[in-house]
Amino acid sequence: MNYITVAQVDALLGAGWAGTGDPARAVLMANTWLSAKPLPAFEEVPAAVVQAGAEIAREAATGALYGASSREVLSETKTVDGAVSKSTTYAAGGKAVTAGEAFAMALLRPYLGGNQVRLIRG
Repeated sequence: MNYITVAQVDALLGAGWAGTGDPARAVLMANTWLSAKPLPAFEEVPAAVVQAGAEIAREAATGALYGASSREVLSETKTVDGAVSKSTTYAAGGKAVTAGEAFAMALLRPYLGGNQVRLIRG
């Protein structure tokens, strides 16, 4: 599903929001990011979701979204007593959340519903 378009992001963030990034690719990445969230099916995408998509598109344009994740060292052991050995333990999948990503998640919070199942009667 497409939640946002380049035209919508232009209207919300102004011309040049992508900097040197590719606006179409950034919007594609933002739509992919939004699609991975457990959002309900919308007949019309709410303004808050469009705004969240715009924030994510800006992050994508700068390369801050879907970037490589770094591994934090949790512990490191070195032993030197006749033999040299080294043991290193890393944290799994640590990735810093950008300000734009945190803002987008705050905008989406009312639509994510946690562990609730939304029933829509028609």
